[in-house]
Amino acid sequence: MSQSFVSQAVVFNTPGKVGVQGVSVKAPGVTEVVVDVSATGISTGTEKLLWDGTMPAFPGLKYPLVPGYEAVGTVVQAGPECALAEGSRVFVPGASCYRGDIRGLFGASASRLVTSESRVWKVDQLPDDEGVLLALAATAMHILTHRCTSLDLNAVSTPSEELYQQLATDAPELVVGHGVLGRLLARLCVAVGAPAPTVWECDPLRSDQPADGLYQVVTEANDDRRDYTRVCDVSGAGAPLFDSLVSRLSRGGHVTLGGFYSAPIQFEFAPAFMRELQLSVAAEWRPHDMLLVMSLLRAGRLSLASLVSHVEPVHRAENAYQTAFEDKECLKMMLDWSTL
Repeated sequence: MSQSFVSQAVVFNTPGKVGVQGVSVKAPGVTEVVVDVSATGISTGTEKLLWDGTMPAFPGLKYPLVPGYEAVGTVVQAGPECALAEGSRVFVPGASCYRGDIRGLFGASASRLVTSESRVWKVDQLPDDEGVLLALAATAMHILTHRCTSLDLNAVSTPSEELYQQLATDAPELVVGHGVLGRLLARLCVAVGAPAPTVWECDPLRSDQPADGLYQVVTEANDDRRDYTRVCDVSGAGAPLFDSLVSRLSRGGHVTLGGFYSAPIQFEFAPAFMRELQLSVAAEWRPHDMLLVMSLLRAGRLSLASLVSHVEPVHRAENAYQTAFEDKECLKMMLDWSTL
């Protein structure tokens, strides 16, 4: 029978204090796999809130913890009831496999993980610097699917053009924020056949135009349009920006909040009342979102390339986290675990 073992992991011991240390990992069960991790991404949303201690309280939130939900690696052991073969490259969106006082929240930033086979996704030959983006891509897809109550979940693994057209109907015309999530959302809009959205970005370091010319990046001041029917904010700006978004809507216009907000969302009621504002929140991605992303990748309709801007060896994790959260030129940071 397999035994528990020690894995090296990124650990937030307290807010603002990060290190790489040995942690005890449970033995795998019959339906679980052991994954040797080659790369993990750093989330500037969820992980930043854990880093600076501003994450809203919820069950299970306690330090010390292992963060991360963006791991790519290789299956080195599979339980007897697993279908995955050893040697399979997979994406792991988190793991709760730690013993003792260490919490797995979300637990993917470690050199070796144990998780249920049902939670991993085969990535085949997708490079590490694209594979670590799968959770964000699925999150962006959830923005397109979260209001689609008639979505045929039995058809998402082999979607038809009709299904893509259904998703295109609710695609945003305006995307606010040109970080990784905003770029992925804009790419997805085009991939499903929707018109290219306008993308707002106020930071000159992130206002670069996409090399493929899929969409246009402008500042709010340079956009004269006042009749958007569908707007999505992935900037995380929240209250300071919300009234401006409402002022750009047509009657019955819809705003989706696709980021994560640690402060209350506030807005003036009268302008929202006059426009009969519709508001929704897109939360965590679901399996059907990942299936749709994988289908678009296989079909060559979606690319995850050129979004990881910085790579650090894992022994420089503290520097990597500081860069990811404080350096405006860092679009996406990836930790390289092959250096251990």
